[in-house]
Amino acid sequence: MYLNLDNPIAQRATKTVYKDGDKTIKLFVKDYSKANILNEALNQARVEEGTDLNIPKLLEVSKIDDRWALVLEHIEGTPLDVLMREHPEKMEEYLNTFVDVQLKIQSCTVPMLNRMNEKYSRKISEANNITDNAKYELLQRLDGMKKHNKVCHGDYNPSNVIIKEDGTVYVIDWAHVTQGNGSGDAARTFLLFSMEGKDDIAKRYLELFSQKSGIEYETIQRWIPIVAASQMSKGRPEEQEFLSKWIDVIDYQ
Repeated sequence: MYLNLDNPIAQRATKTVYKDGDKTIKLFVKDYSKANILNEALNQARVEEGTDLNIPKLLEVSKIDDRWALVLEHIEGTPLDVLMREHPEKMEEYLNTFVDVQLKIQSCTVPMLNRMNEKYSRKISEANNITDNAKYELLQRLDGMKKHNKVCHGDYNPSNVIIKEDGTVYVIDWAHVTQGNGSGDAARTFLLFSMEGKDDIAKRYLELFSQKSGIEYETIQRWIPIVAASQMSKGRPEEQEFLSKWIDVIDYQ
């Protein structure tokens, strides 16, 4: 398959995203982990085949000049974060749509996906920027959480929600999808808003998720230190101070 790389549409630390007609090309940096790329492709395929969710179809796993690439169906539309920024007066409407789509995702099950609890446990255990005492408390808390098998996107934020011109909603970027407790996924979305300084939106999002899911607000809050520790284990300097404040598990007892 010939791939045209003349139209870049997004740049990330590990990849550049291109639009080529009706295709989206994710071209990863040289020497990026083959295992991570193939795992992302596998996750995408499992969700695509195992649910009726609106997601891009995986078309090809390829190499371009010694760099791995994923080729997917291109979804033409407007990212929800752009709509939120351009029409702040519709924030409540957009947040309701955002939560409804997340709950639809979590109503699905895909038994072959990796488990959220195992992923978080591994990340926390391997972290070298979290004290042993904090690790113990966090792992104990994680072990005590209810084990579910809901599909959890893992990076559910408005930039990954695409609204097509006819109103159809698609969700993209399934690299971090797992099966597990939906409260953990909601806690991660809360943190993603908070890390962008959108505290009011983060709070309102969590209120809506709690109301619509029937899960107590405090139950979701108990996941926040766990998710913060998992994110902190990535070692991104710009996030460390912010995330460390959420790892004080005593505040959420």
